[in-house]
Amino acid sequence: MGALKFPATTISCWIAVSNRLFNLVLIAVTGLLVLIFIFLIGSLAFEFFRTAPERSTDFARIFFALRLSLVTATTSAAVALVVGTPVAYFLSRHKFPGHKIIDTLLDLPVFLSPVALGAMLLLFFNTPAGRGIENLTGEIVFTVRGIIIAQFFVIIGLGIRLLKNTFEHIDQEYEQMSRVLGANKLQTFYRVVLPLAKKGMISTLLLTWARAIGEFGATMTLAGATPFKTTTLPVGIHLGFQAADIHRATIFILILIAISLLVLLSSRLLLEGENNDRS
Repeated sequence: MGALKFPATTISCWIAVSNRLFNLVLIAVTGLLVLIFIFLIGSLAFEFFRTAPERSTDFARIFFALRLSLVTATTSAAVALVVGTPVAYFLSRHKFPGHKIIDTLLDLPVFLSPVALGAMLLLFFNTPAGRGIENLTGEIVFTVRGIIIAQFFVIIGLGIRLLKNTFEHIDQEYEQMSRVLGANKLQTFYRVVLPLAKKGMISTLLLTWARAIGEFGATMTLAGATPFKTTTLPVGIHLGFQAADIHRATIFILILIAISLLVLLSSRLLLEGENNDRS
């Protein structure tokens, strides 16, 4: 018996139906996930308005936590950008024995639990080397300096990864042309590479800043949760729930959500502009 043959119209109809079903599945899964996030934010807003009459808003705690978070996140993200830029450029342009090991080691903070990272830092500053650093710089453990250091080590791996990706997308022919025209490596890096990487670097700064402002585990472990001393926005959420002050905790969460959405949107628009410039 010969193989069954289906009319071309039947095959095309089956393909059209299967394509529609596939698209419906994609839309359903995406819509469901978006709906879950909307419900999560909605439940938070509902709890905020429900508990508002029960509690007076402690503006002093909120403003202190917001200001401290902005200062520490800005400082740690700026330091991560300054330190991460040469490291990322070096790793993007050079392959050497042990390259993958070093690359993997610098990725560790991205995947390691922030609590574990904070514990490692706390243990380090209890060693003679750590105490020696504190003697030179001043107290670090359970201070604002500790917050900045904890945030830095949490975001540095992410910063290097994003910057490395930016540098890898820059055509090296521009650098070679600059060298042919007589510029040295430093001049080429400053006058050619950095201007081309500007949008990627700004996006990296925004994303690491957003990650730093939401950091809790390492900050709590290294700097503690002293009110009006080391209380960042995430620590404020923890203290709010600990004191059964749900209203205050929801305020901190809503502030973090607003900041995160603003930064993520800005970063996406920036990266879209960069991609359009390349094309």
